[in-house]
Amino acid sequence: MKIGFVASEAVPFVKTGGLADVAGALPKALAALGHDVRVFIPKYYQIPQEYRERMEHLWSGEIPVAWRRKFLGIDCLKEDGVTWYFIDNEDYFRRDRLYGEFDDAERFSFFARGVLTAMGVLDFFPDILHSNDWHAALVPVLLRLEHMGDSRYESVRSVFTIHNLKYQGVFDKGIMPDVLGLDWEYFNNGDLEYYDAVNFMKGGIVYADMVTTVSRTYAEEIQYEYFGEGLHELLRSRAEAGKLMGIVNGIDNDSFDPQTDRRLVYPYNAQEIRMKIENKVALQHQLGLPENRRAPLIAMVTRLVEAKGLDLVMRIIDELLSQENMQFVLLGVGDAVYEAWFRELAWRHPDKVSVNLSFASELAQRIYAASDIFLMPSKYEPCGIGQLIAMRYGAVPIVRATGGLKDTVQTYDKLTCEGNGFVFPNYNAHELLFTIKRALSLYKDMTAWSLLARNAMAADYGWKRSAEEYVRVYKGLCHEG
Repeated sequence: MKIGFVASEAVPFVKTGGLADVAGALPKALAALGHDVRVFIPKYYQIPQEYRERMEHLWSGEIPVAWRRKFLGIDCLKEDGVTWYFIDNEDYFRRDRLYGEFDDAERFSFFARGVLTAMGVLDFFPDILHSNDWHAALVPVLLRLEHMGDSRYESVRSVFTIHNLKYQGVFDKGIMPDVLGLDWEYFNNGDLEYYDAVNFMKGGIVYADMVTTVSRTYAEEIQYEYFGEGLHELLRSRAEAGKLMGIVNGIDNDSFDPQTDRRLVYPYNAQEIRMKIENKVALQHQLGLPENRRAPLIAMVTRLVEAKGLDLVMRIIDELLSQENMQFVLLGVGDAVYEAWFRELAWRHPDKVSVNLSFASELAQRIYAASDIFLMPSKYEPCGIGQLIAMRYGAVPIVRATGGLKDTVQTYDKLTCEGNGFVFPNYNAHELLFTIKRALSLYKDMTAWSLLARNAMAADYGWKRSAEEYVRVYKGLCHEG
């Protein structure tokens, strides 16, 4: 099967968030299953020189952006069995940041047209064209509106994946003629209109042959007003038509392997799980905490934003630290109010708390390897990757029952010895407190805790399983066609 994959960022070339991890790992997993996978991303100037030097230039020309004509370059590189195409235009992609520019609507509509133009130039017409998030949402729109008279494009089936519905790409309606070059018909009929503005993500949802999102529970949640960000009725109609489903993201098991991870002080596996304690002592030493093997270490590696449940943590953490023999480590950056609050927490409890207001991948991996408990009390979480990495490293997750957290973590039952973590249902500080105390109580029984940690490590959330689910979706669409 020929698969075209479209994303605004991807590991190892450029990354600002979890989308890049998905766009780097899922195509590799699909290629490992024997498929011809080619990925399209913008050629940002942030892409390291080592990759730029390996790129082969394939084509240069111009394409329309409404009434303008703009340069389009297409470069190519092969990595891990995947062919990568880079859509080049320095006016659009030689910027200090990937997103948040005044002309993002123009930049990413150009990207969508560039991808569709590249397919013709390269004579690559995939069975499936899989686009991700609002930055690539116009790909299925323009595929339908501008290329359906061309027999080469008509057999291409489109999939659109929502990674986070909160970010939709909403712009002033004036871009319809001036940037998109589309007839007002597609605004007036509601396909692209959203509260008298243009919504890229809505367009992708309307025009794609199949809409997916990154967990089964999130696919259900977004059909209701609380999670639906104004698109719940549209998403419910797509679900009722059998065109909305959730597939849980995975992680790259090669990149996240405690036995081979060179960032760790002491590599280990499930059979040598006691070596986690040595990693804990090493982290305590590194962060200036008292070296205490018996003190359970609770950790968070997260963006410091409201959605991550930090308000719940703020309400209970002082009580926990005062009553329990435990330590707390935080790594992340975000909103200034949270940064200031957790900085003061470390000042109040210098022997129990280490707050690191940065993001360093090596420190993150050492925290996963050292922590006994990994905290994710999110208000909402489309999928979540932190809990998957934590389990891979034997850190027991405590999560709220939302989105992918609910789909991947099952509460441990001491009688049956089943489960890989702890789950609390409601967004409530007392429920979080009681769940943490339950976990800390179990931690005193090291035999039971070691079994739970091994259960977490045994949970297989590598990309192979998710890739196989996507292939079934792809084949179903091709069969329909």
